[in-house]
Amino acid sequence: MHPHRLPPPPAARPGVFARPGVFGRLASWSGRHRWGALLLWLAVVAVITVGSQAAGSAYRNDFSLPGTDSQSAADLLERHGSAQAGDSVQIVLKDSAGLSGDRAAVERTLDRVRDLPSVAEVRSPYADASAVSEDGTIGYATVVLDAKAEEVPKEDVTRIADTARSAAGDGLTVELGGEAVRGAEEEGGGSAEGAGMLAALVILVLLFGSVVAAALPLVTALFAVGGAVGLIALASHVFTVADFTPPIMMLVGLGVGVDYALLIFYRYRHELVRGTDRDTAARTALDAAGRTVFFAGCTVIIALLGLVALGLGALQGVALAVALTVLVTMAASLTLLPALLALFGARIQRHVLKRAAKAEAKGVEEGRGWRRLATAVQRRPLPALLAAGVALLALSAPAAGMRLGFADAGNDPATSTSRQAYDLLAEGFGPGFNGPLVVVAQGDEAAATALRTTLTGTPGIAAATPPLPSPDGAVSTVIAFPTTAPQAEPTADLVHTLRDEVLPGLADRTGATYLIGGPTAAAQDFADSVSSRIPLFVAIVVGLSSLLLLVVFRSLWIPVKAAILNLLSIAAALGVITLVFQHGWFGVQPGPVEAFIPVMIFAIVFGLSMDYEVFLVSRIHEEWERTRDPALAVREGLASTGRVITAAAAIMIVVFAAFVLSPSRMLQQFGLGLATAILLDAAVIRCLVVPAVMHLLGRHAWWLPAPLARRLPRVTLETAGPPSDLDSRGLRGCGR
Repeated sequence: MHPHRLPPPPAARPGVFARPGVFGRLASWSGRHRWGALLLWLAVVAVITVGSQAAGSAYRNDFSLPGTDSQSAADLLERHGSAQAGDSVQIVLKDSAGLSGDRAAVERTLDRVRDLPSVAEVRSPYADASAVSEDGTIGYATVVLDAKAEEVPKEDVTRIADTARSAAGDGLTVELGGEAVRGAEEEGGGSAEGAGMLAALVILVLLFGSVVAAALPLVTALFAVGGAVGLIALASHVFTVADFTPPIMMLVGLGVGVDYALLIFYRYRHELVRGTDRDTAARTALDAAGRTVFFAGCTVIIALLGLVALGLGALQGVALAVALTVLVTMAASLTLLPALLALFGARIQRHVLKRAAKAEAKGVEEGRGWRRLATAVQRRPLPALLAAGVALLALSAPAAGMRLGFADAGNDPATSTSRQAYDLLAEGFGPGFNGPLVVVAQGDEAAATALRTTLTGTPGIAAATPPLPSPDGAVSTVIAFPTTAPQAEPTADLVHTLRDEVLPGLADRTGATYLIGGPTAAAQDFADSVSSRIPLFVAIVVGLSSLLLLVVFRSLWIPVKAAILNLLSIAAALGVITLVFQHGWFGVQPGPVEAFIPVMIFAIVFGLSMDYEVFLVSRIHEEWERTRDPALAVREGLASTGRVITAAAAIMIVVFAAFVLSPSRMLQQFGLGLATAILLDAAVIRCLVVPAVMHLLGRHAWWLPAPLARRLPRVTLETAGPPSDLDSRGLRGCGR
């Protein structure tokens, strides 16, 4: 039998009510044990917070890429004890009168630096003529660290910086550069979270007209984020978790936490308006919206865990941390929120009913505007679909030219010492000096000499140092300085040219092995690795999410539509990021997009978009099951969910957009990308494209091949409940 000719399930027939599902029973338990549930959450979060503060965190970045040239070069240097195995700090000096007069003070300072922890070697600018600019006013000392930048304690780097700066004065300027210095510099800007929460509270108050009602979703989100951040701090002692993970967790946790709690709370409010008692309203809200939240949360987690397939250590820890945040947030929405509803239910009910009575007296019908919008779209579905599609494709176009990389000191605030050191080195030695290529030769002395000669004669290289042999003489290092800046596209092209064309021929002639390493090459390797693995990642996430939608809605076209529309909104968001951060719109300094931003945004947005997809389509499906009228189902589905989807999206947008105020370029890109994707998803896709597509598909939207229908398990998001508003208007049975 064709699926859309099946009789409605028993839950949809008048007077037949199914037994409450697991989430309804969970809501009943939380409501009966409201104080116990609240105290349990308080105790758990308190224990986690105290434990994490006592143990501290052990965040560290792991950008190792086994199998790449840069990682092989780093491993080779470390294996042979070369000083170049560790990262370095540059002490940059400038004296307009010339550095020769500062030699005594500088040498004394460098002797003090040489004795500090984490310092393997110090090279004075006076010992190497190439370390001083041609006019003699700018020079640099190189402090070689005994480990990679992410492994050196920040307090050791701070001591190096403070000691070096003590030489400044009498016309001598001292600044410090290098990744270790950038990591040690404090970044203010914790106000982003506060600004986002304040804006979310304002939106919730406007939506519900009550501070108490508005506070419940925020309190639920804060509990969830607090517990998750503490758990990840403890987990960082066992797993590799990047130091930029906590702000991303808070970014996603606050947005998702408020979003999930709002979906449940809005359904609770809807049940109260229909005259349901408080306990039944909570149970019904959790049975219906709770299932949607659970499904949507699982989709986000699946999307995030898809990052594991990329095999990139730096992203796996972030993905697991954010997935844990979503899991804790989901748990808080399903257990803590019902307890809060039980505690404050009487006060909320009085306010809700009073507000509903005022609206009824004024003749205000909830959802009227959304019903009109759906009707307008259904009258002209093709123009609406075409206009929205053209807009999304236009925004997506710049993403085709997106260049991945990493921000360097050239993107730091102008007042930071790392940025000033960067500018001084570029002034004295050329823009490529800030992104040297560490080329390793495994062979005899003649092979290393030939390497330097070849590099010096290669277009795009300004200079190359003499070979620096390892203590055992087995490998030598030549440091080559490009003519272009580290982030410039010609520098990336130079790395590929050396690897693909120049060095293979040299290796054939000398019999030696040549590898290109260093931060610039490593950043390019990371970007290339992400780019090459994105298709697999997208296929995994889209495939698993579509399979879940297929099972839930028992439709072939719903998953296809959802996948295409989610990909469009994500592509448009990446296009906006490209315009702003790569092309420098709105005064932003141009540069590459952070290499892991596209996959992280894809994972998070694809999952979050499913929230609205599931919430809207499940309501359309519910009306379709009752009425078998596809046009009516679309109108009533949008009328029932338009307001809450818009409010939830607005909250997410303001929370995410607040991070554009962060001093971190990475968080700025995250905030802008997520806010743009949610805006497009809620305003364009859910309000225009989905109604248009569902109207064009009509009854075929719920088509499922009979052989597949027999094999798929039945999973429902809708549950029985009191007759809806449509029932009172005599619409049950329309369209049959």
